[in-house]
Amino acid sequence: MEILAPISGDAIPLSKVPDEVFASGMAGDGGAIIPSASGEVLAPIPGNLMKLFEGGHAFGIESDDGIELIVHIGLDTIEMRGEGFEKLARQGDRVEAGQPIVRFDLEKIKEAGYDPATIVVVTNPEEHPVSHVATSGEISAGDAFFRAG
Repeated sequence: MEILAPISGDAIPLSKVPDEVFASGMAGDGGAIIPSASGEVLAPIPGNLMKLFEGGHAFGIESDDGIELIVHIGLDTIEMRGEGFEKLARQGDRVEAGQPIVRFDLEKIKEAGYDPATIVVVTNPEEHPVSHVATSGEISAGDAFFRAG
């Protein structure tokens, strides 16, 4: 299955993210994007919105064929307690790839002192191996980011 970029920005390898849990692959396999501007965060795959964190900084989707994916907007942004994030969907919703889930304010993330790197990981890569990850260059929201399955 093709996993879409949820935002526009610069693709980087997960190993370059300054967070040990993500960089080491403990949270799953995938990639990261440094956002180029504020905007909407899109669903990378179709499925059920299994988790939408109260602050809007992260969400999880499970596809019909069992791919479990997490999108985390910025590092440690849970500490912002929703400031700079607006939820556009609801936990439990059925979502389509490319559907806006959250709106974020990049400047508020930076002003609060947090790294805006947005992480996209498959949390069950043993069952759904990740491949063809874009690890450099600009990527646009909705473009192919990597494959899983």
